[in-house]
Amino acid sequence: MLHIEGWKRVVIWATCALGLLFALPNGFYGQVESYNDAQEAGQEATGWPSFLPSGLVNLGLDLRGGAHLLGEVKLEEVYTTRLEGFWPEVRNALRDERATIGAIRQQEGGAGELVVRIGNPEQMDRAIEVVQTLARPLASLTGGMTDDIVVSALGNNLIVTLSEAEQLATDDRTMAQSLEIIRRRVDEAGTREPTIQRQGKDRILIQVPGLGSAQELKDLIGVPALLTFQTVVGRSSNPNGATGVGNELLPAADNPDLYYILERTPVVTGEELTDAQPSFDRNGRPAVNFRFNTSGARKFGQYTTDHVGEPFAIVLDDQVISAPVIEVPITGGSGIITGNFDVAESTRLATLLRAGSLPASLEFLEERTVGPELGQDSIDAGKIACLVGFAAVLIFMFLSYGTFGIFANIALLINVGLMFGLLSMIGATLTLPGIAGIVLTIGMAVDANVLVFERIREELKTAKGPARAIELGYEKALSAIVDANITTFLTAAILFIMGAGPVKGFAVTLGLGIITSVFTAIFVTRAMVVIWFERRKPKTLEV
Repeated sequence: MLHIEGWKRVVIWATCALGLLFALPNGFYGQVESYNDAQEAGQEATGWPSFLPSGLVNLGLDLRGGAHLLGEVKLEEVYTTRLEGFWPEVRNALRDERATIGAIRQQEGGAGELVVRIGNPEQMDRAIEVVQTLARPLASLTGGMTDDIVVSALGNNLIVTLSEAEQLATDDRTMAQSLEIIRRRVDEAGTREPTIQRQGKDRILIQVPGLGSAQELKDLIGVPALLTFQTVVGRSSNPNGATGVGNELLPAADNPDLYYILERTPVVTGEELTDAQPSFDRNGRPAVNFRFNTSGARKFGQYTTDHVGEPFAIVLDDQVISAPVIEVPITGGSGIITGNFDVAESTRLATLLRAGSLPASLEFLEERTVGPELGQDSIDAGKIACLVGFAAVLIFMFLSYGTFGIFANIALLINVGLMFGLLSMIGATLTLPGIAGIVLTIGMAVDANVLVFERIREELKTAKGPARAIELGYEKALSAIVDANITTFLTAAILFIMGAGPVKGFAVTLGLGIITSVFTAIFVTRAMVVIWFERRKPKTLEV
């Protein structure tokens, strides 16, 4: 009996209506995009009814235009920073053995090395033994245990380096942190659907649609924004002046003839900031308010209590942006950064500080600006490909199957609408390969209908009635339709899991296209055929 229950008909048409409703905003792209931008900025949003969905299919870099960067993370800098931070621990451990090993003094070493000169080199073995006790066990790649540091000797010098296992673990942590911080900085700037991916051991691919130039993106993410609060030892006008062991010479940001001698180990770092906001100082000049977490507030409060009347340097990316004198203890965990800022600079600095500092600097190996004209060309080419493919399929189905071909064509139109509805609902990004996936789906979407219609033809040849032929056609074609689409869907899933960037975009549109095409072929066209059959009640059937 050729029949579809009432509730099933409601579900089928309701699903179609819902999908087309979510696809609708893409037909008014610019209008809806302006509406969404106004909403995100907290402004009055007009131009689109608020009761309608406003999700859009995001356009990727190759369609919208934007900035492309490939950056290399300087991982060796992190090794050096780790070992510099390790020095106080080493110094305290060796200090207890000073009667045996003699005086200890930190020396300038190479990258990724902590070098300590021992006063009594005959007792070097004892010094190594003491420092070795500071090592922490670490699981190696082979499954065994190893130490996080390697301690060796060269002449009078004791040398500490990170072990290979620790370097690998540090590399992974640094790359994960860099990816997260870049993502936060890009998100803070309000850009849409960026692509931020690790490539290889130490490279990061960054693609941000909608930005005017690669330089704009570099200005946003390329700054380390390493903020430290350091003790001021002295001032100098000599850029090559002696600093003393454990100190460093850094220039003043607002005076090219002034240099500060600072203790290298910071009192507090920007990692302990919880918030930073642009503001104005008591003289009405742009500044940045900041707030520390509990640990940072305690250290900051203790230091300012113990050093009232002394200058305290605020250092950003190896430049002293200000060195105010501590007038009163600052125990509340908050403060203000002043400097020679304008409003835009203070806003940008606050944004960078909120996002956090990069653990290591980035060297950009490749930069490219994709113009919107190229993206528009791609969109136009994609539209032509879709329209040509669409027209060819529609004509073929109508000529081959007549009335049933019209049903298949209507289902194909609904299928494309559902696909865009799903892409809008999940906030997917459409790239040029994604358009290729849509074109491929259009070509494949009628396969299921062809299978069904051919089965109906075969059943009609065995002299069965039209209703029974239609029913058997759908029943017998169902397993073939499901099997064929499951294998293609699995392929799309593997591409999505294993692929990256454009490959994922292709996999998403292909996978969603398979889901919607199976739905429209099995349910929507059948619903249309049943409704047509109930109204016309034909004695014979031509397919």
